[in-house]
Amino acid sequence: MRTNNRMQGLHLVLSTEPKPHLPIVELALAAIDGKVDSIQFRHKGDYSRELFAIVLDLVKICKQVNIPLVINDRLDIALATNASGVHLGQTDLPLSVARKLLGADKLIGATASTLEQAKRAEMEGADYVGFGHIFPTQTKIKTTPPVGLVALREVCQQLNIPVVAIGGIDAKNVDEVCQAGVSGVAIVSAICASPTPRAATATLKSIIQDNFQ
Repeated sequence: MRTNNRMQGLHLVLSTEPKPHLPIVELALAAIDGKVDSIQFRHKGDYSRELFAIVLDLVKICKQVNIPLVINDRLDIALATNASGVHLGQTDLPLSVARKLLGADKLIGATASTLEQAKRAEMEGADYVGFGHIFPTQTKIKTTPPVGLVALREVCQQLNIPVVAIGGIDAKNVDEVCQAGVSGVAIVSAICASPTPRAATATLKSIIQDNFQ
């Protein structure tokens, strides 16, 4: 399903693992210059004062250019920094609790790797679903095989909220991902590991825009 919403288009997942070759804020600025549509910050582990300060900088930068910044997993960090919302995994805080704490105006995304999980997330009030991993990926250790394009297409057809595809997506396969009916595409290493993150972002954005026209 494609709709005009805050989660349409190209989304950068800024992850601290594996460690990016550029500072987090520098990567964010490069992606923003390349016209990314939203950013998700992902850190598995404790937040130091330095890391918290980086998130505050990201919030400020994203608000200046009017794009959402969503915090992965950590509702407390999203609240403390006044980020645009939170993205929750299958083992994180229940969506209903997150909504009570965040309020109606904040974004809540949910990770899903099956149609059943995606439907449950929609029923529980998620604003969007991050579905994947679509293709093999080295960004995170996976214990399950890729879900593939057939499953992605089915989820897009059956959900009434935006579906953002994630996992192993790059400039070579983003065309077929878009054609499955997604609202957005989430990218990690194709931007973060690129020696030219601004150009990589611009290339991906151009391909996605061509598909959504």
